[in-house]
Amino acid sequence: MGVGGSKRQGERGPQKPRGRAGADTPGHRGTAIAANGLHPGEEKLVFDFPSDYEQGHDCQRRILESAEKRGFHGESFFALRIALEEALVNAIRHGNQVDPRKNVHVEARISPKRVDIVVEDQGPGFDRASVPDPTAVENLEKCSGRGILLIESYMSKAKWDRGGRRLRMVRENRGE
Repeated sequence: MGVGGSKRQGERGPQKPRGRAGADTPGHRGTAIAANGLHPGEEKLVFDFPSDYEQGHDCQRRILESAEKRGFHGESFFALRIALEEALVNAIRHGNQVDPRKNVHVEARISPKRVDIVVEDQGPGFDRASVPDPTAVENLEKCSGRGILLIESYMSKAKWDRGGRRLRMVRENRGE
């Protein structure tokens, strides 16, 4: 599949499928993928924890350490830190209502080029379109309501699904 779901093969016609890393495929030029499904230099971290800010902070710290080891610095690191903190706080506070019986599930794939994070809570969800605009005059002096704006501003991609209970966000490493 091409970019954007295109099935276009280009002018050379259909191409043979490329094998996995280690396959005896003559002329193989595909990206190596380990048996665990990760590219070289990529790490996958998975967390399940009760709605507790300290455990959310530990999750954030471990993801950020991995990103820093893989070359996230400057603006890319700052953006990732802010968006991840907002996503975790939103899941704990707004999604799960700080109920320790409800868990937050986080999966992160970190490579030198990008960080792909899924944060999912067990709350009732929300409708993204009904969230008030924090830049509207009537909301400017409110003490909350900017987390989603920060996430969407700092991440390369942000998408809510499962009724607003799951956020998938991606930050490309721009090498700043």
